[in-house]
Amino acid sequence: MAENGNSGNGSAGAASPEEQTPIQAKIVNQYVKDLSFENPNIRKLITSPGDQPNLKVEVNVGASRIENDLFETAIEFKATATNNLGTIYILETVYAGLLKIESIPEQALEPFLLISGPTMLFPFLRRLVADVTREGGFPPLLLDPIDFGNLYMRRQQQLAQQAGGGKATV
Repeated sequence: MAENGNSGNGSAGAASPEEQTPIQAKIVNQYVKDLSFENPNIRKLITSPGDQPNLKVEVNVGASRIENDLFETAIEFKATATNNLGTIYILETVYAGLLKIESIPEQALEPFLLISGPTMLFPFLRRLVADVTREGGFPPLLLDPIDFGNLYMRRQQQLAQQAGGGKATV
């Protein structure tokens, strides 16, 4: 046990002052960038609700640098509910936030923007989705928490496989 403690202290002592500076991040603003709710078969659904709905959910995240230490992180969300009568509703939204991030190593920037940024914004997106579906005349769509870290790792693995596959064919 003492050995583990020593190696931890040794590596921390060897780190440069730049690496020891804590990352400072704050949400400057958050907003709905795009929102669409379609309810195309409401007349059919009022007279006959049809079978239980099938729900398809898609989530994507993206980020971009606005200027120096100001970044935008966005969650693209789409939910499509269908049943035997057709499309019940389609909800599409992009919920974004402006993040001011200081003292972050360049190699940590992308994971921070695509994992931590969406994690901070998700509760607000969840509430928006629930409110819009409820106001559309349906039970609120309550989203389960999303593991953005797992999504990021899966995407990195896909990119690595594609890069590996591309090299093999050349």
